[in-house]
Amino acid sequence: MRALEDVQVAAWGYADREVLPATMFRIGAHTGAVVLGAYPEDNSETPFGLAYGFPALRGGEVWHHSHLLAVQPDWRGSGAAVALKHAQRERVLAQGLTRMTWTFDPLVTRNARLNLGKLGARAVSYHPDWYALGEARETAFPADRLMVEWDLTRPHAERPSPGPEGEAVLEGDGDVPHPPRLDATSPRLLAEVSPHAEHLPAETRLAWRLALRAALGTYLERGYTVTDLAREGERAFYVLTK
Repeated sequence: MRALEDVQVAAWGYADREVLPATMFRIGAHTGAVVLGAYPEDNSETPFGLAYGFPALRGGEVWHHSHLLAVQPDWRGSGAAVALKHAQRERVLAQGLTRMTWTFDPLVTRNARLNLGKLGARAVSYHPDWYALGEARETAFPADRLMVEWDLTRPHAERPSPGPEGEAVLEGDGDVPHPPRLDATSPRLLAEVSPHAEHLPAETRLAWRLALRAALGTYLERGYTVTDLAREGERAFYVLTK
């Protein structure tokens, strides 16, 4: 369990106060949580990935909320994240639960591709400032998140990224987003996101954050869901389906 703390630091550069401690993994494993570690095939005792989630309850409904999925940078693109999610799915189904939720940063397109295209989940709600990262919420970069739902009873085969077909409500000019259009009613909408937004200068990254907050937040409240990440060359678009 201690080694899973190190995975979080390697994956995200967390400070000590942000790391979920081994004590939480241990007690969770004995009280209904799912705690998974991914190890190299040579049976090394050092994990390179983890998945952690727990039963959630609201309004009498019980489901599984996945709080952490972390893979060390040199293992990204190896298929390990998909394997961890499917292993988590198997264990959650064995508990009698059929739905899993989690959140991800809409500025990180590799996670969007994993969640929407590879797993077949869908984003159902937008949450501004879901986390307060940094010393003060007022000065920290806003940690917005999309909430994902995954129906564990529906088998899904990984699909390639579709082309950007639909009415565009957010587009960019190079690395700079245009103001989003918030009056569209088409059944399929497109909201562009910079495929390398997480590496842009803070001012430009913030512009994308606020543009996506307006576009995705508005249309998700109007009954759309985010169902895929479309690609065209170096451009990426969230697909919103009514």
